[in-house]
Amino acid sequence: MRGTPRKRFTLMPLIAIAGLSLVVTLPALSATQLHAAKPVTYTNVTVKSGDSLWNIADDRTPRGGDIQATVDAIIAVNHLHGSEIAPGQHLSIPQ
Repeated sequence: MRGTPRKRFTLMPLIAIAGLSLVVTLPALSATQLHAAKPVTYTNVTVKSGDSLWNIADDRTPRGGDIQATVDAIIAVNHLHGSEIAPGQHLSIPQ
């Protein structure tokens, strides 16, 4: 007894979808520009008696810049656990 013929599975729909995906995706990817971050340079400072992170940051923050952001950057770069610094301590100051 012969029943209905078996349907054959083809890859044609998958190939068509993959082709359409490439046609849409490739132009978008080629228009993408990657920008590398600017390299960070550092100044080394030796803490003097009476110095605080705030006045060190204030001296090195551009006019109109955020002094608190500079303090936070100094703390992060030097792995400090607060704002306490001591005379003779060496700090790296991001530029």
